Order: sequence, then structure tokens, then C-alpha cells
Amino acid sequence: MAAKSPPDSTPRRPVLSVSARKIKDNAADWHNLMMKWERLNDNGFTTANKIVNMRISEQFQDNKLEIACDNNATEPEKPTAKYNEELDNCCAELLETLKHMTKIQLKMEKLTSTTKAICDLETFHHGAGNCTAPFFHTWPTPYFYEVSLKLSEMYKKELQLKQTIVQDIAHSADQDLMMVYLSSWLYQPYIENSSMLLLEAMLLETGHRQC
Repeated sequence: MAAKSPPDSTPRRPVLSVSARKIKDNAADWHNLMMKWERLNDNGFTTANKIVNMRISEQFQDNKLEIACDNNATEPEKPTAKYNEELDNCCAELLETLKHMTKIQLKMEKLTSTTKAICDLETFHHGAGNCTAPFFHTWPTPYFYEVSLKLSEMYKKELQLKQTIVQDIAHSADQDLMMVYLSSWLYQPYIENSSMLLLEAMLLETGHRQC
């Protein structure tokens, strides 16, 4: 009699449902979008810093010309404003960065909408108020939507701030205001410190991160 082969002791990975796979994919997408946003934020800050430095330099030169004119007995014609090609290029570059960030924020909103649709589908299948088993470890399905919505709202508010900065930074004559714009762009006041914790928790829950 042939000996039976021992049963396979290797634990099989659970087969995820369609909804669970979609949520796992969404978590990976959140990670990719947030990393892209940070790279764009760094690039945008570099460009904005160049703009501010050029504006301050222009103001310094203008002040020197005014002093020189005041010291002359006969007042010469005031020089016309000189077109600054480098400044114009930097403004165009910053605007392009903002466009890319706008696309990212719209994708974040779409991820949130998709997660909401999955929650609604689960509620439809199992009935409102009925607790269903978690897709992964401990998070109930609605919590994925809550986290997505919270992250999406942070980036939406931050994008609105950046739109204001892009519109005004090259036109402001107030150096203090320009420095506030620079600082605000870099430190992103509307994106809370908890955003990375929420992302890492979501990656951990969905198996993209290991304990």
C-alpha cells in the first residue's frame, strides 16, 4: 500500500474578494500619489524660492534707481519696467507644477469616491447595521472611506492654498508676505502630521507593509 504524501503544511494566502482587492489597490494608489505630491512640492518650493529671490533683487535695484534719481538735480526719465524672461519662465514652471498637483488631488478624490462605492455595495449586500468580517485584519470597511475622505480633504485645502500662492507670489511687493508664501508652500499647513500615519496604517492593514 502506497504511503500517503503528507498534507501541505504551507499556509495558503486567503483569496481576496473583488472589493478587498480594490481597496488594497487603492491603498497602493494612495501611497504613490502622496509620494508624487511630495516630489512636486519640493520642486515647486525650489521654483518659488527662485521667484522670490528675483523679486527681492528687482526691488533692490528699483530702490537704488530711485535714490540715484533723487540725487540728480535734473530728473531723468524713469526707466521702463524691464521684461524678466527668467522670472517669466519660473512662473510658468510653477504653474505647471500646480497643474500636476491638481491632477493628483483629483485622483485622490476619485479614490475616495471608489471606496465610498465599495462601502455602499457592502451595506447593500449585508444590510445596514450588520457587522461584517473585516476584509483584512481589523478595519471595518467604512473606516477605509473615513481615512480616504480625511486625506482627500487635507490635500484639497492645501491645493487651494497653493493656487493662491501661484497667483500672487510673483506680483507681491511685500517681502514679508512673499516669505510667508514660501514657508506655507514648503510646510503645507493643511496636510496634517497624521496623514503619513494614516497612510502607513492603511498599508499595514492591507498587507502592503509587514509588522
